[in-house]
Amino acid sequence: MHLSSDQIIFWQLGFIKVNGTLVFTWALMLAMTVGVKLITRRLSYDLQRARWQNLLEILVTAIEQQIKEVGVAEPRKYLGFLGTLFLFIALANLCTVIPGYEPPTGSLSTTAALALCVFVAVPLFGIQEQGLGGYLKSYIEPTLIMLPFNIISEFSRTLALAIRLFGNMMSGTMIIGILLTITPFIFPIAMTLLGLLTGMVQAYIFSILAAVYLAAATQTNKP
Repeated sequence: MHLSSDQIIFWQLGFIKVNGTLVFTWALMLAMTVGVKLITRRLSYDLQRARWQNLLEILVTAIEQQIKEVGVAEPRKYLGFLGTLFLFIALANLCTVIPGYEPPTGSLSTTAALALCVFVAVPLFGIQEQGLGGYLKSYIEPTLIMLPFNIISEFSRTLALAIRLFGNMMSGTMIIGILLTITPFIFPIAMTLLGLLTGMVQAYIFSILAAVYLAAATQTNKP
């Protein structure tokens, strides 16, 4: 067992490495892309629908409702971005049941990349909703004194997103590794199940925090 998928090296030439984080991340993205294509190729608009389509609609509706409850005015507009974040993190953690697989979310490079996606998406959606002037004005509200603090907040919350997800996933791996050396049969199974639950919770928290940031950035002062 490895503490991070970065430690798994599949190929190396000098300082260029193809590690587990890259391989598992791209494999997961490929699996998600193929899965989406297969699932959505025969969607039905009739009352008689397949069970998998009903399950898919329940999942999409639940995610959309969660985004709406955060305070986002038009949740469907951000469903693709936030839903993809949630599904990627959730699947990355659930796939730990596959032998030889190490979750890429246990690597700081992956969690930092996800946090950077949020960091870039927040101002883009904010500008799209409020316009450039309206979004930049939010940095000096309620007074001009808040400008440096609001800028620092943008960077600090991005760092917090990356460190929180990385820390929780890596700590779970460390605990399982320690228990494997002490009690190699009973407790690791229980901790693995708990790790799956923790992974789902972390996916939910990451996505909800991203939705909160988007809600704050896209909030307009229109009556």
